[in-house]
Amino acid sequence: MVGWLCCAGMVSISTGELVHNGNRLVYSDYGSGARPFVLVPGLLLPRSMHDPLARALAERGNRVITLDPLGHGESDRPADMWRYTMTLLAEQVVGLMDHLGLEEAVIGGTSLGANITLEACVLAPERIRGAVIEMPVLDNALLGCAVAFAPLLVYLTIGLPVARTVSSVVRRLPRTPSALLNVGLDWAGQDPKPSGAYLQGLFFGRTAPPRSERSKIETRALVIGHSRDPVHPFSDSEMLTRELRHSRMIEASSILELRIKPERLTGEIGRFLDECWREPASASSPRGRGRSRAASA
Repeated sequence: MVGWLCCAGMVSISTGELVHNGNRLVYSDYGSGARPFVLVPGLLLPRSMHDPLARALAERGNRVITLDPLGHGESDRPADMWRYTMTLLAEQVVGLMDHLGLEEAVIGGTSLGANITLEACVLAPERIRGAVIEMPVLDNALLGCAVAFAPLLVYLTIGLPVARTVSSVVRRLPRTPSALLNVGLDWAGQDPKPSGAYLQGLFFGRTAPPRSERSKIETRALVIGHSRDPVHPFSDSEMLTRELRHSRMIEASSILELRIKPERLTGEIGRFLDECWREPASASSPRGRGRSRAASA
């Protein structure tokens, strides 16, 4: 444990780290109790993007852990593209659970974090009590991602000298009273070389479980989608909801609703967590199904 503090609302917050496959990963732990919820940030964003949500859910009696996966925030940022695959990122989530001694947890994430959540459901389904999937990036996002991220990749690799100058300037800027703006400044101030390696690793690997694997996921899921966003098309959220056997979807008013006007969506997520932990074991998990069959025998 590397830090400890108490915040308003009597929610305790600690900061810790673990070593996974030789790399240092950093996480924050909000609240306490037997209802762990692991949150994963979006592409190259720090775990602080989930700070308001984590505090609000911890106040409802949940233990919320926000993770900086490899390449994010305060965690190590190696410049080797092979280290950045969706499967390896999902393994880090399970490694965090092992480190904290969590037999089960609800997993959630935004954008890239949503895809990591899906990978974790494939990797360790018996340990995932539920999944909160906000803005997944799936089949219908191909064109939008190409338009958005191909120029960024060129900037971070071929334009590395310029990118380093820009990031150096951004790091010197003072932080603001706006937590959302500070997240953006942290994102823009990162060393661009590892960021370029990160994007290359994702481009040359799979970005999410294929449909053949998604359709076999039994984990209870809450899918959050919104319209008018080519990188996170609403059609992907609708498609995923149809593919997952135990899921429901809610529509956000925009990509920023959970960040700017979070009350409605925070309430929906809180109620979903209540559902996930209400039963002794999830009816949709392999262990839960086994118990259900045994009870009916």
